[in-house]
Amino acid sequence: MSWRKDQGRSERGYHHGNLKEALLQAALDLIAQKGAAGFTFADAARMAGVSPAAPYRHFRDRDELLSSIAQRGFEQFEAMLTAAWDDGRPDTITAFERVGKSYLAFARNEPAFYSAMYESGLPVDVNPTLLTASERAFGVLRAAAERLAALVPAGSPRPPAMMMALHIWSMSHGVASLFARGDAARRKLPMSPEELLEAEVLIYLRGLGFPTDRRPADGSAEAESKPAGPWGKPK
Repeated sequence: MSWRKDQGRSERGYHHGNLKEALLQAALDLIAQKGAAGFTFADAARMAGVSPAAPYRHFRDRDELLSSIAQRGFEQFEAMLTAAWDDGRPDTITAFERVGKSYLAFARNEPAFYSAMYESGLPVDVNPTLLTASERAFGVLRAAAERLAALVPAGSPRPPAMMMALHIWSMSHGVASLFARGDAARRKLPMSPEELLEAEVLIYLRGLGFPTDRRPADGSAEAESKPAGPWGKPK
């Protein structure tokens, strides 16, 4: 079931046998309105149209409710990143750029999930299921970083793939949190968030000595002969 930010409130509400789903949707709506820390367990019950005691049938407390939302978010996040990575096709750099764009798209299109995942203050290691979902999502970035590490030219120092994954994750998360979620108070950019992230990643990779120029599938030098764009990439 999809918990999209624009899902109508008419679809929420307690029906026999659907209390857990009603509470999850109510909590997502509250997160979208007030942030992950801006509501209580009683608020979720009130929005779902049930008594304050009813949520305890399915959740120990507010943290367990938030944990369930974060878990679902990470599961959807992993699916998006996996589809974007597509096992590195047609080439590693192109596929990795798609992963970055997918990261920003998730933050933009699923702000309540993103907030529950990264802004709720929940320690993921207290919930084994949440921890597993989080690690699986990060695992897509790590697998891509391992593929990138294999591109390091012979004789150049090869950075650990885990370190690369953490660096690129930090860049992606920073751009997503600052610029990709439609916050009107944020600084305006002279480019799109996707272009900013792409530039950051390319600068990072080039600093490590990675070959980032594209070549057509036939191996010709056509891509390198094109004029460079503003970030040194072929237009």
